[in-house]
Amino acid sequence: MQAPSVGGVRLPKGKGETIRLPRGASLTDFADKINANPASLVQVLFHLGEMVTSTQSVSDEILELLGGEMNYQVQVVSPEEEDRELLDSFSISYGEDAGGEDDLVVRPPVVTVMGHVDHGKTRLLDSIRKANVMEGEAGGITQHIGAYQVVTELEGVERPITFIDTPGHEAFTAMRARGAQVTDIAIIVVAADDGVMPQTVEAINHAQAASVPIVVAVNKIDKEGANPAKIRQQLTEYGLVAEEYGGDTMFVDVSARQGTNIEGVLEAVLLTADAALDLRANPDMEAQGVAIEAHLDRGRGPVATVLVQRGTLRVGDSVVAGDASGRVRRMLDEHGEDVHEALPSQPVQVIGFTSVPGAGDTFLVVDEDRVARQIADRRRARDRNAELASRRKRVSLEDLDAALKETDSLNLIIKGDNSGTVEALEDALMKIDVGDDVELRVTHRGVGGITESDINLAIADNTIVLGFNVRAEGKATELANREGVEIRYYSVIYQAIDEIEAALKGMLKPEYEEVELGRAEVRDVFRSSKVGTIAGCMVLGGEIRRNARARLLRDNVVVVENQPVSSLRRFKDDAVEVREGFECGLTLGNFNDLKVGDIIETFEMREKPRA
Repeated sequence: MQAPSVGGVRLPKGKGETIRLPRGASLTDFADKINANPASLVQVLFHLGEMVTSTQSVSDEILELLGGEMNYQVQVVSPEEEDRELLDSFSISYGEDAGGEDDLVVRPPVVTVMGHVDHGKTRLLDSIRKANVMEGEAGGITQHIGAYQVVTELEGVERPITFIDTPGHEAFTAMRARGAQVTDIAIIVVAADDGVMPQTVEAINHAQAASVPIVVAVNKIDKEGANPAKIRQQLTEYGLVAEEYGGDTMFVDVSARQGTNIEGVLEAVLLTADAALDLRANPDMEAQGVAIEAHLDRGRGPVATVLVQRGTLRVGDSVVAGDASGRVRRMLDEHGEDVHEALPSQPVQVIGFTSVPGAGDTFLVVDEDRVARQIADRRRARDRNAELASRRKRVSLEDLDAALKETDSLNLIIKGDNSGTVEALEDALMKIDVGDDVELRVTHRGVGGITESDINLAIADNTIVLGFNVRAEGKATELANREGVEIRYYSVIYQAIDEIEAALKGMLKPEYEEVELGRAEVRDVFRSSKVGTIAGCMVLGGEIRRNARARLLRDNVVVVENQPVSSLRRFKDDAVEVREGFECGLTLGNFNDLKVGDIIETFEMREKPRA
């Protein structure tokens, strides 16, 4: 059956069937699904006002528009579904424990510490781990996600707890949300002298959205003005009711600085885990989990901190995480000591990836290196298509002219010491809003030092390179200096955001506002064969300047606009300006229809400072 022609193009008519397409699919992919010619789909979209080629990645909206025109239900497959289908094609099941109930054993709880900036999250972790990670943080802010395991005693039994440390400032929302996704229990830290703050609420929302039980650590109880009871009352508004008030949320009063009641926090975590969760996993299957953090080490290459969620990870396993693959050559625990196998809920640093995985990427063990490479390549291609589709703006026939005009854009390359920080920085920068006149584009992002290839890309795209806790290599610096590529180095994320925002505002086209200079009334009119009509005027206010722009009002109606005061005289002498209360003679460009009683307003356009 043939469809009614669209712009003279006849295509197979659907019967409401569902067509599943990956995000960033091309018209060729669509045509393969319905056994049509891709060129005809290009023509159909052209007649619908969309200009695309058959091989370019297109947005979800265009796919749905085309499907609706041809009576097909287009279902754009989410990255998660697509990933599941990809793994299914290799006969790999992700996110499930193999075997039966008898194969499951108890695993330690995975805990995320969240809360408002400066409420003492890092200090609390310091007290728990008896180690200090805060001293080395630029600006006293936790910039990286790390994972640590500690052992505590409950009812005479030693039990490990895994902690994931997520940064606490709002610029790191993406990293914090990702941290909550791998978490069994969330510790929300609230300062007893400060109360519930915006990021406290944000952390609670993340934990509740992930259906994660919450333990509240009321910190800084040793400070003057501390009021733990007030914290309990405030948090009831967010569904966190303390056990002493008849609720099911455990509140623990602590002082991280003095180390008061730290054991109480750990005990609360274990009691909450036992009461609310069934924490079991199969350690005998091939390992699966999440890459919490990754960075490029100068001596060791790509290093990923991974959290094993099920199975056992061993040295020599073939692994894939996101679009990175490799073989586990070495594993280290949080103390830098070698481990040969990692059990469920155990965080380890893995050395052996061929590239740097992304923070939050799922990782799994596969049978051989070849399968790992194939999965990584397919994921890389999928992500590239999806990114191209999201970047490409829809160009319709109506706005083609505007699209062809050059737009102002600031292009950036972001390089950082680890993937989580790069992602958070990009996320924060893309939220900068300076209107539609200027566009911010991140053309490339990566982990590790700034290389010559980064500089070459910057030359091609007229781009600024941002280095976050990394530096340019020797030859890259020489190339950047030679080619005039700007490299900016940062160690605190907020400084980078402020400077890029200032740069974007500097690229905005100037806005002008009209400023009135003076008003004059025409008292007499003279005709001259040389210069035309001369107006004899009295300046009523301000000043009349030669070459200023002017408009003529007659009975408060604008007769002519934007004429220059081409000549200006006081008696027989040329004048540059004539002030209020004085008479003058003037001509308005080539406009000669001047009459007695007309009002001449002069003005200038001044650049308006932007807010």
